[in-house]
Amino acid sequence: MSGDEALPKPRSDLGLRTLSGIVMLALALGAIWFGGWFFGGLIASVAVGVFFEWIKLVRGFVTNSGGRGLWYLGGLGYIGMACFALLTLGGVLPSHTERGIIPALSLITMVIGTDIGAYFAGRTFGGPKIAPRISPSKTWSGLFGGMTGAAVMLALTSSEQFYQFWTDQNVDFQPVGILPTVIAGVVVAATAQAGDFFESWMKRRAGMKDSGSLIPGHGGLFDRVDGLLGVSFIAGILILAGVA
Repeated sequence: MSGDEALPKPRSDLGLRTLSGIVMLALALGAIWFGGWFFGGLIASVAVGVFFEWIKLVRGFVTNSGGRGLWYLGGLGYIGMACFALLTLGGVLPSHTERGIIPALSLITMVIGTDIGAYFAGRTFGGPKIAPRISPSKTWSGLFGGMTGAAVMLALTSSEQFYQFWTDQNVDFQPVGILPTVIAGVVVAATAQAGDFFESWMKRRAGMKDSGSLIPGHGGLFDRVDGLLGVSFIAGILILAGVA
């Protein structure tokens, strides 16, 4: 090859990523809209897929059978607790049916708000990294942006208008105060980032870029729900403790 000959540009996967993203969004919105066991079925399906990816990651950095067994049990507990929280908050389990799927939807959108806020704040302001050896792209400015995004999403999903849209009911509604909204945004964003770091740490130890290849252009299911898993796991503990 001559020095003047340009190297071929790698093919962009933007189209594939966009198509995959649309399909994922359609499935999620459909399950959320119909609620009940449609939502429960989606949560259960994703949980099974994430657990298989968890097993694959563990096999990449744990060599003895005893250690793998403990990691598998830990994965069952981690993923199972997150599922319990989402199914409870989503009104699938009988103890929390009075508000339908709205609590689960609020939690999910807060994690989405964290990702969006962190992305744009990190790209705009940059600055020091939180843990460059684990996840080189995560910055402190992104974390604060994620906290803002989570709080904004909670304010939107806890409004009377949002409740009436999803339930078609007129009720006396008590909105969440500013201080609890800010505190919840901080806690959810920090927990979501911790869940993201945890999965990144597992992938680095296993020597893997993605947790799987199920979603074209996006990697695995664990890659997509790592933050939500962390937040839902803590929510499950709080529910069992009677705090939430």
